[in-house]
Amino acid sequence: MPLRLHQEQLIAEAKKFNLSVYDEYFTASDVAINCFSWGDGKTKILLTHGWASKALDFYELIMELRKLEDVEIIAFDAPGNGSSVSELSNLILYKNSVKAIIEKYEVVDFVIGHSLGAMANILALQDLAIQPKMLMSIAPLIKLKENFVQSLESIGVNNADQDIFFSNFELEVKIPADHFNLLNLYHLAPSIEHLVSFDPEDHISPYPYLQDFLTQNKAITAIKFEDIGHFKIIKSPEVISLIVEEITTRIN
Repeated sequence: MPLRLHQEQLIAEAKKFNLSVYDEYFTASDVAINCFSWGDGKTKILLTHGWASKALDFYELIMELRKLEDVEIIAFDAPGNGSSVSELSNLILYKNSVKAIIEKYEVVDFVIGHSLGAMANILALQDLAIQPKMLMSIAPLIKLKENFVQSLESIGVNNADQDIFFSNFELEVKIPADHFNLLNLYHLAPSIEHLVSFDPEDHISPYPYLQDFLTQNKAITAIKFEDIGHFKIIKSPEVISLIVEEITTRIN
């Protein structure tokens, strides 16, 4: 979706830079990612958008974070999303994009992700074995395969064609889709402050999966927001206020 006027104005005020990540599964080549930052402060805040989204979908959150003193807000368009051109996108490219940004900055204090971006943040932090001041996951995906199934069923794809899709996925990626399940893959240390924001009626990231995840990882703090949904949650004034408050508390 093209940027709206207010988003264009915000992007015009950003510092823009490019990084590349290696696509080992589909093109066997480097893929460019377009990155943006606002401010040049000591405290670094990274935003990772969800599937079929873009950095500027965090517009409302970015505007509030810019009011904080001595911060730099960093966001990017993952491959195949927004302004980052690519025929294909996948969780691994998301994860490697997050890793590329963290490696560029060396230290990122607050890591915030929505949906698939939240899952990518977790996997990237585990790969890099680093500990931010706080990890914030907004409506995180927990089980990737189940999310695929839900999306395919919503557009009328029958079971036989779904089986073909998942067979092709495993053939291309060399890993079955059900491998990407945070119930099995989450290994962050309990000492990492991890805040999860969710809507129990979210139909994209169903609450029963999140509930199992939270039961298994009791050190995580989870806060419920009702009647928001999966996509509007990142624009919710209540969620944004919570994020800004948590960051402010830890930098002052």
